[in-house]
Amino acid sequence: MRKLSKGELLSNYEQGCRDFTEVDLSQSDLFEAILSGIVLNRSNLQDAYLAYANLTSASLQQAQLQRAQLSNARLLQANLVSANFQAADLSRANLRYANLAGANLAGTNLQGADLFCADLSNADLRQANLQETNFRKAKLENTQLQGANCFRAQNLDFSGSIPDGTTIDPDGYRRWEIEE
Repeated sequence: MRKLSKGELLSNYEQGCRDFTEVDLSQSDLFEAILSGIVLNRSNLQDAYLAYANLTSASLQQAQLQRAQLSNARLLQANLVSANFQAADLSRANLRYANLAGANLAGTNLQGADLFCADLSNADLRQANLQETNFRKAKLENTQLQGANCFRAQNLDFSGSIPDGTTIDPDGYRRWEIEE
């Protein structure tokens, strides 16, 4: 995997290059970067700072984004299949129509994120902060929700997903308190 500097990435992107598959951008500061349509499949973006970045229609399949800062990022229609976002910050991110099938979002902060029509099938959202997140028309088939905090989540339908007694529902109750 080739290490790429922020300057190299932005320069190549401005010249029309979009495919940056398997590059190392770990710990890069890409605050407010405009990278629509970029391909970062299987790339290392661990601890990267991508707050307010525009990654609309980007492809980050199997990318490593552990502990990445993506608050307020635009990931509209992004392909995030099997990406690893463990312990990342996606608070207030726009993930409308994003494909997060099989993604690892365990321990991720998705507070206030917009997941309208997002595909979260087979995704791992255990221990995730999902407070005030919009789940309208989101696909949650086989989605792991154990220990997730869904307080004040909007339009969340647990059917097809896998919550447990430690999952906090939108009303603030643990799932076992409701089932008894």
